[in-house]
Amino acid sequence: MQICPKCNGRGWEVFTKDGYEYAKECSCGIIKREVNESRLRFANIPETYKDVRLKDITTRYYTKQESQKVIKAACEFVKWYLDNLNKITEQGKGIYLWSETKGSGKTMLAVAISNELITKGKFVKFATSLDILDEIRATYNKDSEENESKLLNDLVNTDYLVIDDFGTERSSEWAGEKFYQIVNKRYINKKVTFYTSNYDLKTLKYDDRIVSRMRERTYTIHFPEESVREFKARVENTPKKST
Repeated sequence: MQICPKCNGRGWEVFTKDGYEYAKECSCGIIKREVNESRLRFANIPETYKDVRLKDITTRYYTKQESQKVIKAACEFVKWYLDNLNKITEQGKGIYLWSETKGSGKTMLAVAISNELITKGKFVKFATSLDILDEIRATYNKDSEENESKLLNDLVNTDYLVIDDFGTERSSEWAGEKFYQIVNKRYINKKVTFYTSNYDLKTLKYDDRIVSRMRERTYTIHFPEESVREFKARVENTPKKST
């Protein structure tokens, strides 16, 4: 890649005015690119979804008319949410996407929201609930370079956190305590959290300390009880007829 002659790849253009030396961000945009790449690395968006945006969420994979109406309404709500992001962020309100049906498109919409936020210059962290617990457990290994406190701080302090598949992990007192630490601290500090789940908030297997905070700080969207994943698989794996 060609190095910018103005900043020599440093990202800052140095100039002299009235005998003083100043620096300004170079117009080549290397600083902005590096910051954006840093946000993407931190977000840890799955490779499959890294380019998904809100415009990519479509009704065409849903065969039921009611499902199509629900998805259209969900996308319209998310657009309203993003248009009013600053005000909603001050309230610390996220979104709870749920459907008992696996593959209904919850994760795809959650990732689309994440990518839209990243393009707005926000720091987002994406993780499944199982990955969160596994990473915490891994810190207990004596050879681990990570520690539980740092891991929890990253989850607690990021401006926007996405917890995918919440409630699919095995419920236990230990898991409940870890999620309570995350949810409660984010609740106290009004940090925005997004969830996807196969459970209604009423049927989550965690106690009310967690659920009541989630209920207060999220808008709930019930996704269609239809698997878009299965339909896409049938369409994409059906051999095309030769003409």
